[in-house]
Amino acid sequence: MVRRILLLLVVLTLIAGGLSSCQDNSTPSPPPTPTPVPGRAEEVAEAFLAAWERNDYGLMYSLLTPTSQGTVTQDSFAHTYQAIAAEATITRVQAQLRAALQEGKQAQVAYAVTMDTALLGPLDVENEMTLRYEDGRWGVVWSPQLIFRELTAGNLVHFTPRAPSRANIYDRNGLGLAVEGTMVTVGVVPGQIEDEGTLLAELSRVLGLDKAAIQAKYADARPDWFVPIADISVEQSQAHYATLSAIPGVAFREKTVRAYNGIAPHVVGYLGAIPAEELSKWQELGYSGDELIGRSGLERWGEPYLAGGRGGTLSVVTPQGDVIAVLKDRPAVASRSVYSTLDRELQRKVEELLGQRPGAVVVMDPRNGQILAMASYPRFDPNLFVGGISEERWQALINDPGRPLLNRATQGTYPPGSVFKIVTLAAAMEGLGLTRQFTFNCTGWWTGLGPEWGKPCWLRSGHGVIDLVTALTASCDYSFYEMGLLLDGMDPLLLPDYARAFGLGAPTGLDGFDESPGLVPDNDWKLQTLGEGWAPGDSVNLAIGQGYLLVTPLQVARMMAAVANGGTLYRPQLALKVAAGPDSPELIVEPEAMGQLPISEDTLAAIQEGLAGVTTSRRGTATHVFAGFPIPVAGKTGTAQVAELESEQQGTEPHSWFAAYAPVNDPQVVVVAIVEHAGEGSRTAAPLVRQVLAAYFGIEDTPPTVQGQGD
Repeated sequence: MVRRILLLLVVLTLIAGGLSSCQDNSTPSPPPTPTPVPGRAEEVAEAFLAAWERNDYGLMYSLLTPTSQGTVTQDSFAHTYQAIAAEATITRVQAQLRAALQEGKQAQVAYAVTMDTALLGPLDVENEMTLRYEDGRWGVVWSPQLIFRELTAGNLVHFTPRAPSRANIYDRNGLGLAVEGTMVTVGVVPGQIEDEGTLLAELSRVLGLDKAAIQAKYADARPDWFVPIADISVEQSQAHYATLSAIPGVAFREKTVRAYNGIAPHVVGYLGAIPAEELSKWQELGYSGDELIGRSGLERWGEPYLAGGRGGTLSVVTPQGDVIAVLKDRPAVASRSVYSTLDRELQRKVEELLGQRPGAVVVMDPRNGQILAMASYPRFDPNLFVGGISEERWQALINDPGRPLLNRATQGTYPPGSVFKIVTLAAAMEGLGLTRQFTFNCTGWWTGLGPEWGKPCWLRSGHGVIDLVTALTASCDYSFYEMGLLLDGMDPLLLPDYARAFGLGAPTGLDGFDESPGLVPDNDWKLQTLGEGWAPGDSVNLAIGQGYLLVTPLQVARMMAAVANGGTLYRPQLALKVAAGPDSPELIVEPEAMGQLPISEDTLAAIQEGLAGVTTSRRGTATHVFAGFPIPVAGKTGTAQVAELESEQQGTEPHSWFAAYAPVNDPQVVVVAIVEHAGEGSRTAAPLVRQVLAAYFGIEDTPPTVQGQGD
């Protein structure tokens, strides 16, 4: 365009020179006086382009000529720009005036526009506009061609998206957890219907949909359209194919969908629609808004890799859909599979062992924080979300009293019971200076707060004289009541501070997963929440893992892993690696140490000795559970009393805990189990952990019958 303007100037100059050379030398006639035109058209063009950059369509419209304003309303004008911006995924406009030629009451302006788009990258356009002097001012002569030259005669801007198929989620050994599968869409071709009553009755029966809802879907469709009604599995389609295929108007189409094998649903996650409040954020990332995205678990964590990069073609098309011009084409970026730290077969076995008992099991490698299995029950079927879940099914899930969407391993909060005695022992040795030889005389009834506030030890006959390490092995409540009172006397914050140093009271940092922080209570919390200060009795309750203290199974697993590995608190890890792409190398998720337990080697050794005795000493609370087990196990039972209201609603039995690592001298695995309202830790959780350890080590094992012995 600039070249045309310059050429025009040259031509005019040559013409003027040629005319001059043809004249004689007589006195030239005076040129006619032009009608004066105030202002510069260039300034109006600059203002128009600047307003476009700001999406100020009102100002842009005011700068049009009166004639142009008579051909398009302001609302229609603004809608044109907004619709094209939405279709082309334009996020920003930058415009620059190149050159201007003003002749009398008309001007031509050349300009360049760079449009940043979410899906196609920058889009560079060279264009020109005409301005005219009307009604005492300069104005822009407008048509949609000022956006793209090709927008003539009712042509439209159309974006054809191009996205790769969603990549797979695997376990650590390359076994599928979420992969590409097939579903069958049952649809209706309206023009082929012969007996609508039969068609509606059979579709309603097979698909579980209301007849009126089915009919409404194809009511306004053209006779030759295939109208999708519902998606069903391949197995369902095979079961009903003979019946449905015999009904004129019913048709089938296969399509590729996400398929889950039902293993580890809380870890793998599910797909869901983009929430309305997040739509703009996702559109900025190149999503159109109607895609299904990862809403939980590894599906959410891995969304940038699993979905790949979106591309597509931006074209100008006729109203009939014929392509006039391709404005920009961008290929999609291949998706990349995600490998988890899970062992699929171990996960399957752990879920089988937990069964239909509400609770959770976490299996972790203490050497790096990698999670090998994470089971939570009740569970849900992520296949329900494939293709978009119905409102009815969604409401049923979220209103289910069993809370199947809750990952009890990361979001369930429970009093830890005697598992917390690990922390209390550490605080007593480090904060009070107690040695492993320090002894208590357990009579079975503790009156440290006064006779009227007496508290029992779980062993009502008493443990007698017992040293610090054996107190942990035997889970002697009397000894830990005494430690709690001593710690309170030294500093009421001492025990809460050690709890936090052991990773409690805050999310573990499991990347991409929802976690509850749990609760480590102290004086400030109690004042703010209950309006009363901390009392010595609160420290006594805290010392045995009761009171207001709440933890998640994952927090306990990380704590136990730190005890096993020598004191390092690792960030728990569920993503192992992301596969390489065409232009991207393989991404390895490295283990991350987040802190150290603030204890000495002597204190750590005392804790480890006490935990080893739990499964081997005659005073151990789980010795009877691990009798005959070929691998030495260190562990801790926990019997967590629940709040009175919860007991009334769920049952009177306490929660059953067991936290363990093995082998004792070369820890390779940590297993933590909680079974809700299942009684003493030694009765339910400890045998479950033995079975999980047997599965991990490949041992054919039958646990002994357990009646329960201590907490």
